[in-house]
Amino acid sequence: MSGRATALRWLAPAMGAACAAIGAYHFALGIVSVPGEGAAGATVDSRERFYNAIFLGYGLAWIWAARRTPIPAAAVRALTAVFLLGGLGRVLSGLVHDWPHWFQIPLAVLELALPPVYFWLADADEKAARPAAAGAPAAAPD
Repeated sequence: MSGRATALRWLAPAMGAACAAIGAYHFALGIVSVPGEGAAGATVDSRERFYNAIFLGYGLAWIWAARRTPIPAAAVRALTAVFLLGGLGRVLSGLVHDWPHWFQIPLAVLELALPPVYFWLADADEKAARPAAAGAPAAAPD
């Protein structure tokens, strides 16, 4: 298996576990779990719990994709695009409304820095599986 495929086999389930855990945490605690949101009220709490149920599902989708053999490149690309869109949403919010609580800034950095890595790795497992499926020797590690 190539180095890129090995990296994807580690990073995809890690992304899924992290997103599922974050979604579950915020779903359970609501606005109390968000720095700077404690006094936002019932409407924001309801929205926080709703969106984090979806984020939990997003994490489970990563885990589902990571458990496929090979990991489907199309799923990795689609899930990565959603993650990148979230990071761009944070930037847009900062430009329109001002920057949020400081803790949100490192999250935005991760949401903008990780997608290029996942896009680069997206097809690595499929490529690594092709020679083995055809009975040819595996490609040299990346």
